[in-house]
Amino acid sequence: MAETTNSWTDERLEKLRKLWDEGLSISQIGKSLGVSRNAIAGKAHRMELPKRPSPIAKNKAENKEPVKTAMPKRDLPLRLELRQLEWSRSKCCWPSGDPKHNGFSFCGATIVPGKPYCLVHCQEAYTTSRENR
Repeated sequence: MAETTNSWTDERLEKLRKLWDEGLSISQIGKSLGVSRNAIAGKAHRMELPKRPSPIAKNKAENKEPVKTAMPKRDLPLRLELRQLEWSRSKCCWPSGDPKHNGFSFCGATIVPGKPYCLVHCQEAYTTSRENR
């Protein structure tokens, strides 16, 4: 007896759960059950099956491998050199040099928690008028 594609029998639901647990893609499960991938996605959501990471996000993450070039920075035009600056919220962002000239960089030391600078640069940045007298 042929199954109708729009009825979710207990047997078909069990097969969906089994294929989901095996890690088949939504499209593969849909093909196996004779329904669209959207039907599988909707049913999986209503069945509260565990979510899976997006294959698109996974591919993007795999392709984010940093590419290092052997070319020295000083040979690059300024606009290209500035693009290669490494910046992080966990590193001191005290500027070193003139951003209009090659050789510009950030300190890069570990920051004081809650501040954008390392201890040395915090002492320089956060002064009171009494200290300057």
